Amino acid sequence: MSTTTAASAGRAGGTKVPGSQRGAGPRSGRAGGGTGAHAAGMRAAWLLAAVVVLAAVCAASLAIGARGLPLATIWDALTNFNPADGNHAVVIARIPRTVLGLLAGAALGLAGASMQGVARNPLADPGILGLNAGAALAVVTAIYVFGITSLTGYIWFAFFGAAAAAVVVYGIASMGRDGATPVKLALAGAALSAGLFSLLNVVLVSSQDTLDRFRFWQVGSTGGRDWSVLLPALPFLAVGALIVLAGGRILNSLALGDDIARGLGQNVALTRGITGLGIVLLCGSATAVAGPIGFVGLVVPHAVRLLTGPDYRWILPFSMVLAPVLLITADIIGRVILLPGEVPAGIMTALVGAPVFVWLIRRGKGAGL
Repeated sequence: MSTTTAASAGRAGGTKVPGSQRGAGPRSGRAGGGTGAHAAGMRAAWLLAAVVVLAAVCAASLAIGARGLPLATIWDALTNFNPADGNHAVVIARIPRTVLGLLAGAALGLAGASMQGVARNPLADPGILGLNAGAALAVVTAIYVFGITSLTGYIWFAFFGAAAAAVVVYGIASMGRDGATPVKLALAGAALSAGLFSLLNVVLVSSQDTLDRFRFWQVGSTGGRDWSVLLPALPFLAVGALIVLAGGRILNSLALGDDIARGLGQNVALTRGITGLGIVLLCGSATAVAGPIGFVGLVVPHAVRLLTGPDYRWILPFSMVLAPVLLITADIIGRVILLPGEVPAGIMTALVGAPVFVWLIRRGKGAGL
């Protein structure tokens, strides 16, 4: 007779159940709780280590470039800036680039992880909802129709283009009885991307001047940006990050399937829409200020799952910390690989991220891979 049956029979007949059987459940729960606390402690330690690595990479970003600088000079420039010192001026000039890599990387990491959770698609990235295509077409429109040539002008067009594309994709996917299912979202995003890129190419092949200006933004880069480009995006990045980070439990529910999520009390359409808003704010802002940078939002969440497992309450903060490590490292390599020139970060992330993603596939431990 099993423990459950014995307990039921004992209660029904007034028979006293042995103490060892009565205490089995609570003792098991305490043991499981201890194991859970240990796992959480290990994850917290890994997250702290990731923050330390990120700080080291940011310091390297200030030190490494066409002109290498010692850490002592960097510290002196940050604490006692002297405009007459050329090395100090180089450090100050590299700060916006480093901050942009930090914020854009965090935004892309958060957006990629949450997008994979919302779409329940392990290959989801900002391109799956047509965000990159919408931002790119908006920038081309800004150049070709309105004659805008500055990055400060591009940012607003890119942001609203990405937001409009996300709204259209979600609206199309929401049609029908089942609403915006993951498959319908992916199909709608692919279809819209194809259409928008076709329109974009029509403009580019008819205007060489537009093509020349657009291609520098299209490759994705953290160089050549200053505070006038970065500061307008900060409110959108902050709101998007708060929305996404608060949705860890929601993404855990959605990962179980819509029916189970509804059974757990989630309003699937509403929660998916709110999380989607956070994704749009993050992707739109990062794409606007840095251009369409690939692989960061795709590779990092898969690598993070090797440390965290499938729990989005940990995947999201880890992705927010480690994605900038990848982006800034790629940017540093791009600065020195072809001196005196440099390779844009958008190209380097693909070169660095592709082998990592292949390695993850071979391990077979990426979510769903």
